[in-house]
Amino acid sequence: MRRAIAKAREGIAAGQTPFGACIVRDGRVAAAEHNAVWDATDPTAHAEVRAIRAACRALGTVDLSGCVIYSTCEPCPMCFSAIHWAKISTIVFGARITDAQALGFSELPIPNQTMKREGGSPVELVPDFLRDECLALFREFAAKSDRRVY
Repeated sequence: MRRAIAKAREGIAAGQTPFGACIVRDGRVAAAEHNAVWDATDPTAHAEVRAIRAACRALGTVDLSGCVIYSTCEPCPMCFSAIHWAKISTIVFGARITDAQALGFSELPIPNQTMKREGGSPVELVPDFLRDECLALFREFAAKSDRRVY
């Protein structure tokens, strides 16, 4: 998770948003990314999606079974779906979707637990991991005069 937090800080410093993700397989980092929505002019350039793309390239497969994704914030419905389709085994997240919504992001506040249950996804969920450190990213972002939400 600390790698995801560091990536989120890189993103904040680069004028992006306060989200980071890191994918690990067998104790080794396969990919770590931050949001790049503004840089890429792409509303789907979330940290989780970018990390999935990078991990698939690095591992040479679209099947990320056995991987863990660490996300500084509970994945949005788009990212949860991408995680499910990539067959990532576990999502570990810090802040909650509602925290991002409170910061002004236009989130669909559907908790991962609800998506897991309603969609029958086998993904394991580990919420609130290093939550205070992940919420600190939101405070750092909120303090920036040039911050942009989407």
